[in-house]
Amino acid sequence: QKIVEKTQKRGSAKGLEKLYRIEFRRTIEWKCFRDGWPNIFIESVKECAGKDVIFLANFATPEIVFEQLSVIFAFPRYLARSFTLILPYFPTGTMERVDTEGQIATAKTLAVMLSAIPLTARGPPQLVLFDIHALQERFYFSDSIIPRLETAIPLLLRKLESLDDHENVAVAFPDDGAYKRFSGMFGSYDLITCVKRREGTKRIVSVKDGNPSGRHVIIVDDLVQTGGTLMECCKALVAQGAIRISAYVTHAIFPNDSWKQFISDNDVGREFGLSHFWFTDSLPGSVSIAKYKPFEVLSLTDVLSDMLLDYDLRK
Repeated sequence: QKIVEKTQKRGSAKGLEKLYRIEFRRTIEWKCFRDGWPNIFIESVKECAGKDVIFLANFATPEIVFEQLSVIFAFPRYLARSFTLILPYFPTGTMERVDTEGQIATAKTLAVMLSAIPLTARGPPQLVLFDIHALQERFYFSDSIIPRLETAIPLLLRKLESLDDHENVAVAFPDDGAYKRFSGMFGSYDLITCVKRREGTKRIVSVKDGNPSGRHVIIVDDLVQTGGTLMECCKALVAQGAIRISAYVTHAIFPNDSWKQFISDNDVGREFGLSHFWFTDSLPGSVSIAKYKPFEVLSLTDVLSDMLLDYDLRK
């Protein structure tokens, strides 16, 4: 609903009066049978006929993926004119390659499942993903679906411009992969690249390129899991003279409540002293985590509304 309201407001501000009328519907009943399998019902489903349907999905945990796919597959069959699936977080994106025989690239598996969404009257459905782990994963999808790889980095850029010390900001990447992915989005900002290597069971991070001395360094990556690499990156940057450290990720996964180690009022949080830790609301638990310092949510509603206004909702 917030996306709809934001889109209408931004459309008016941009002078875009000729927009498709947007309706927010909360008409899906998510129930289960006694054996635990989904019992789903879409009220007034026939109203989808001849309409452009946009569905915001949630694949946060494996347990709900089946019920989400059940609904996703249904909309085109109820004669939706077009179908756009917004899936902010692609959960198997980090398992995109096989290094040893026997490993399963589950990114490919999920891409195959989503490629099975039926065609609509206007052709293939569209799949909107934010900051997928590896851009080449777009080729895991078949030609029967159109993946749209969007980014939430504009949200961070707006936030950086509002900082009191924005002229002293440098942007750091925890590895070469993040540098290749995001470095071109940061314009005139000085860039720093870290490199990580393993020594036994330890992960060692060091500064490879750039100079963090005397700077407010913003560490940027697509996602955070336990935060181990991020912590080691903080250590390396402070050792090279960084005076402030902040962090940004699009997807804050934080399994097993690992976010708690970054809270400002505990020993670990004070040690690393993050000034800010920004992430988006691509996952359901992000808003509750942001109640604690140094966390702050940058809502995807802005970039989603801009995306819809720039293409999908123009007549």
